[in-house]
Amino acid sequence: MKAAVVPTLGAPLEIRDVPVPTPGPGQVLVRIETCGLCHTDIHAARGEWPVKPKDQLVPGHEGVGIVEAVGDGDLPVAVGDRVALPWLGQACGHCRYCVDGWETYCTSPAYMGYTMDGSYAEHAVAWASHVVPVPEGVDPMDASPLTCAGVTTYKALKVADPKPDETCMVVGIGGLGHLGLQYARIFGTRTVAVDVHDDKLQLAKDLGADHVIDARGDQAAQLAAIGGVDIALVTVPSPAAMRAAHAALNPNGRLVLVGLPADNRLELPVFETVLKGISIIGSLVGTRNDLAACFDLHARGLTRVVTESRRLDDVNACFEEVLAGEVPARLVFDMR
Repeated sequence: MKAAVVPTLGAPLEIRDVPVPTPGPGQVLVRIETCGLCHTDIHAARGEWPVKPKDQLVPGHEGVGIVEAVGDGDLPVAVGDRVALPWLGQACGHCRYCVDGWETYCTSPAYMGYTMDGSYAEHAVAWASHVVPVPEGVDPMDASPLTCAGVTTYKALKVADPKPDETCMVVGIGGLGHLGLQYARIFGTRTVAVDVHDDKLQLAKDLGADHVIDARGDQAAQLAAIGGVDIALVTVPSPAAMRAAHAALNPNGRLVLVGLPADNRLELPVFETVLKGISIIGSLVGTRNDLAACFDLHARGLTRVVTESRRLDDVNACFEEVLAGEVPARLVFDMR
């Protein structure tokens, strides 16, 4: 089968012909139809995070495809089912976090496209317990971005506990942010979109943002003029953007971070954080139930996923597109 492989961390990916994997007990073999390109894939391929991925990695944690074979065991999916293969490849199910409904913080997890091979390939093996069924009528091209970009922003807003009388700002209207903006509206808040690219600002308008702010101007003054914000969801890995979002928060505001700066550092003022009662929240993707909720919202016509199709053979050029900020929202490798 064709697969995009990281030969060594930091090197360009190589398109290789590799054996089709065999599912073990409790696993399924999935014929991949589509897989979205997440910025995390670039971090993984370049070894930019403190914890390094597996050797000879096949990236990809937004895979969607059809189950072609199953391993031994009483499994929750069957041959022919369309499923998504999300970031959380497996959780133990018995640590305190799994038992309490926070499986994304499992103490012994496996991560798709990081600690186990992912979906930048024509086939992938996944744990049957942690694939998520894709509802009938949801196109794989849409389901792939929902599998990470969607569930990440949905869960990030969910933990911020948005109220209908509050204002939510989404910083960065790209692959994650354009979905986060829509979830903020679904949760009932007023919405503010912030970006520095004209096409992303126009996309925010098209998606119905109540306020659209060009951060190339006086962002602080523009936010002050609308009364500040109560929730700031920052999807970009920029400490400067995170600090600007923190500064815009009203008392009892919540700064929710999902972007991961490469240098792993962020400096914020403690004085204002304490006096205004600001909460700083980190959020890591979402659970299987959260992803099922994202699929349900999309099946009901409540979200729009903006994608562009690409060939897996062009993976390195696609990485450069993302890094250059030239992508309208989400690139998706179509392997059908």
